[in-house]
This record gives sequence, structure tokens and C-alpha cells, in this order.
Amino acid sequence: MSNILKQFVMPKTNLFGPGAIQEVGQRLRDLEVKKTLIVTDENLHKLGLSTQIANIITAVGIDVAIFPKAEPNPTDQNIEDGIAIYHAENCDSIVSIGGGSAHDAAKGIGLIASNGGRIHDYEGVDKSQNPLVPLIAVNTTAGTASEMTRFTIITDTERKVKMAIIDKHITPLLSINDSELMIDLSPTLTAATGLDALTHAIESYVSTNTTPITDACAEKVLQLIPTYLPRAYANGTDLEAREQMVYAQFLAGMAFNNASLGYVHAIAHQLGGYYNLPHGICNAILLPHVCRFNITARTERFAKIAKLLGENVEGLSKREAAEKAIVAIEKLAQDLNIPTSLQELGVKEEDIETLAQNALLDVCAATNPRKATLEDIQEILTNAMGGTIKQEEKVLQVSP
Repeated sequence: MSNILKQFVMPKTNLFGPGAIQEVGQRLRDLEVKKTLIVTDENLHKLGLSTQIANIITAVGIDVAIFPKAEPNPTDQNIEDGIAIYHAENCDSIVSIGGGSAHDAAKGIGLIASNGGRIHDYEGVDKSQNPLVPLIAVNTTAGTASEMTRFTIITDTERKVKMAIIDKHITPLLSINDSELMIDLSPTLTAATGLDALTHAIESYVSTNTTPITDACAEKVLQLIPTYLPRAYANGTDLEAREQMVYAQFLAGMAFNNASLGYVHAIAHQLGGYYNLPHGICNAILLPHVCRFNITARTERFAKIAKLLGENVEGLSKREAAEKAIVAIEKLAQDLNIPTSLQELGVKEEDIETLAQNALLDVCAATNPRKATLEDIQEILTNAMGGTIKQEEKVLQVSP
């Protein structure tokens, strides 16, 4: 048995269900805060959601300032702008409203508010000294699970690299998942965020840092997504599908928050930082290619993934069943009209070596089940560009 200490981290309290957003004011008052900074994106602010939530907060006697400038793939400059508003408005707490970008920006702002310095100082694992200022994360998408994780991803604009910050101090105090806030999500965003959740489940399930707890979470996600993601994509007002996708993405967050991830995210972070591409789409394109690379190291696990995703694996060898997992992933992405190649997103072949070099340095690479060389990562990227998949002449079978 391993003597490595295992831990399981998530927010102390998590609220689910239609109307859960009405709790935000009282929960802040329980924390005895005086003024909170709402961190959200421009679109949600224009739609009036930040004002709606601000009204819930002010109704209990807490003042509010709003920072509606959380960008997709939030940057170091984004964090500096947010912390300036936080201090200028004399805030003592934060409420993030949105998907992963808003939550990541809020975590970055909160980290600097309580620890000082620049966001770059915290790249890596557990670099902070002080707990985050009180943070309540109100989620509006079903994918990133940033509302409940100890991860935040911030783009270093000078290096054009996404900094992965994994820190015990940045887990929100409270997460709120109100499925009614997700009804108006576009089919495209529904698909992208849903496949992000699928990637979280699969990468955590084949990680080198799994536990029976993370396995149980990931396995449930793999059962939920094939049923409810297509339904939510086809009909955004299907409240049952939205609710079940909330649980799927949250369970996926529970899994990867503790088992971590792998090369899909390590590479996707570079694509997002270099080209400012949508994270969920990058994950969806990369996932089958990284799975092919990893299949020899986790053959039995991929065979189980295939079965959980609804594939018929009866009578197949473990390797044949494992290949069915990739078939299921590709079929789901096709049904959701996900682009099939990075070339469609504007990724350039001349950048592949730089992207691969940076991916190997990403903290998520550490728990990938099969260790890659620079050439391996370049090949994964080339295949994902739309190139021909190189078949290995010999396959090493390795038990999970």
C-alpha cells in the first residue's frame, strides 16, 4: 500500500437546485462581511444578473461593488484591475458570478487581496501563506467546476502561457449551483462546458493520484453525461437535464480537484494562453488523441470507461474494449457539433514545438498516467491538428 498522504478537498458548503441563488445574501451576512465585490463578465452584467444578485445582497444590509470585467481566459492584467477595484471600494469579500473565467478571476483577486504580491508569485502548488478572503461562487455553466475547486488558471500575457495555480487557500467557502441560471446557455456553450466536465472525469479516472472516492465521482459522471448532455444541448429549457448536468460537472470537479488531471489540460492550457481559445473546445478536440496515447498505461480503466459511456464491450478483449472508449468520446463530440481539429481554431503548425515545451512544464502533466517526451506531445498536437494518427507497432499492456 502507498504511504503517500491522500486528501479530499472541496468547499465546506454547496447549494443546489432552482432558486438557490436567493441564499447568497443571508450566507454573506452569516460571514459578518460589510462590503462584497461581485466579479462577473460583461455579458452577464449586461443581462442584469449581477444587478439581480446585488439586490439580494443589499437587501440584507451588505454593500456591493461590481467588477464586470472578468475576461474569457482571465489574464494577469485582469487580476490587477480587479484587485485595484477591491481595494478602492474597501471590500472584504467576493461573490463570483459566471463560469470558470469569472470564478478564476475572483480567486486570483482574492488570493492577492489576502497575500499581496502579483498573481505570478503563486503559479504552481500551494504557494500562498494566508487563506483567501471570503468567496462565494455562483455558477452559471455546467462544466469547469471552478466554483468548488482549488484550481485557478490565469494567463501570463507576457509569456502567452496559462499559469496553473493549485492552492489549498483558494477553494471558495460556498458554491451555489442554481440550474435556473443555466436555461439560457447557448447550445455551443452547453456542449463545450459539458465536454470539459467529461474531460475532467476521464483525466481524473486515469490519473496516477486516484482514490476510491475520486473513482466513484468520476464513474457517476461517465454515466450521467451521455444521457443528459445531449438533452441539455438539444433543449436548453429541459430543467431535469440542466440539473443533472450540474451534478455531473460538480462530481467531475470533486474528482479532478483531488486526483488532478493530465496532458489534455496541460496542452489545452497552452492553446488558451497562446491563442486565447475556448478551453472546453480545446479539451474536446484533444481528449481522444491523449486517450490514444494513454491507453497502454490504463487499458483496463479505458475499458471500464467505454462500458460506463454505454458502449457494448461484451466479448471484446481489454484492449478492444478500451478502444471503444475513444469511439464513444468521438461520437458524443460529433453529435454536439464540436470542431474536429485544432486547425479549425487557427492553431499553426509552426507553434507546435513551443506549445509542447510549455505543456510539459504544466502542473497537470505530473499526474498523467503515461510519461511523454517532447516528441510525444508534438505528435499529439499534430494529430489533433488533423494529421494522420501514428499507430505504434507494439503495444505494451499495463494494468491500472
